[in-house]
Amino acid sequence: MTDKPKENLSRREFGRRAALGTTALASFNIVNRADSAEGPLKIGLIGAGGRGTGAVQDAIQGSSHVQLIAVHDFFQSRVDTCLGRLRGNENLKDNIKVDPANVFTGREGYKDLLKIKEIDYVIIASPPGFKPEQFEAAVDAKKHIFCEKPVSTDPTGTRRYMKAAKKSEQLKLSVVTGTQRRHQKPYVETIKKIHDGVLGEIVSARAYWDGGLPWTHNRQPGECDADYQIRNWYQFCWICGDNIVEQHIHNLDIMNWVLQSHPLTVVASGGRCWKPKIEKYGNIWDNFSCDFEYPNGVHVHSYCRHLNRSYDEVAEHVYGTNKGFRNGYSNCCDMGEGGINPYVQEHKDLQASIWGTGPYLNEGMQVAESVFTAIFGRMAAYTGQKLEWNQALNSSLDLMPEDLSPTATLPWDNIPVPPGRV
Repeated sequence: MTDKPKENLSRREFGRRAALGTTALASFNIVNRADSAEGPLKIGLIGAGGRGTGAVQDAIQGSSHVQLIAVHDFFQSRVDTCLGRLRGNENLKDNIKVDPANVFTGREGYKDLLKIKEIDYVIIASPPGFKPEQFEAAVDAKKHIFCEKPVSTDPTGTRRYMKAAKKSEQLKLSVVTGTQRRHQKPYVETIKKIHDGVLGEIVSARAYWDGGLPWTHNRQPGECDADYQIRNWYQFCWICGDNIVEQHIHNLDIMNWVLQSHPLTVVASGGRCWKPKIEKYGNIWDNFSCDFEYPNGVHVHSYCRHLNRSYDEVAEHVYGTNKGFRNGYSNCCDMGEGGINPYVQEHKDLQASIWGTGPYLNEGMQVAESVFTAIFGRMAAYTGQKLEWNQALNSSLDLMPEDLSPTATLPWDNIPVPPGRV
């Protein structure tokens, strides 16, 4: 490994995507639905938890020409809760057209959902560890896709997702991901001005996600390890990626967007200083601190944590050479205003891309690199090593358990500890 990066790895290609924000390459020849915006878009939902249910609501708010026709989840109870909430909402119920035959459960039920020819696009909102295989299958089924973040939890899954993302580009599929700030007007307008040079050259940046504890679930009587960890997925690294991946990805995505690249190296630390060692808190850490080095020697300090009753801050700060304009500072959303709920806007933009009434969007590779930025930081913190991007991305690390059967034993107390030096 070198102490200083010598080259700007894939910056030109990544910058081309990142600088687009919500503006896409209109020159692409894209796949448009023959019935145009007057016909309904039919959706299949993979992952019927709170975020999946919310994403369906956002999609319908984006356009009344949307119908949910199929649902998959690991658990029947979550399907029932999801459909109950959607059908119980007076503003949504007419758009919910799910027949019992189009309800699927279990580990691989999503494969049957993807066989439904009438589905125009799928919402993938399952736990992150399963997204690479599900995204790949959706691309192979030639479906347009809304995929929630994070899209992977390890290098092996990231490479699988990236391969499918490149295939989705070749198929001209529309892909939008859950980094909703890319569709939030204040961010879009501000970052365009930063790219246009209003702050001069960016010399450093900071990104934070400091908050309290996320949700947890206790094990139910008789519940096997696999079912419990999937239901309590935020607390286990193999399925959530740790808090730096699950939440801090939003802030790191802004850093990649502003700097039009991914980091080249990282040094990081962290640990578990507050959470007691009990099963419901799983094996993830509660704090990370990372020093990412980007092209041209730009350093980004990244910090995220889960501490009870802590000072909270979720923010991005960038600093440039033009001290004559706001002292060379921006929080990445202070030079724009207006817009609608970005959770709804991202679906409106996807729908316009599918219909051909708006720019073509494919954010697959963009989100994969932002998610891997977070994985990159976690890998450096867990190992105590300075890592290079390509070295980490090509690692054989694969966190997915080989056995998720009801009899499988999945440890919950294998909390990572960086190797010490004697």
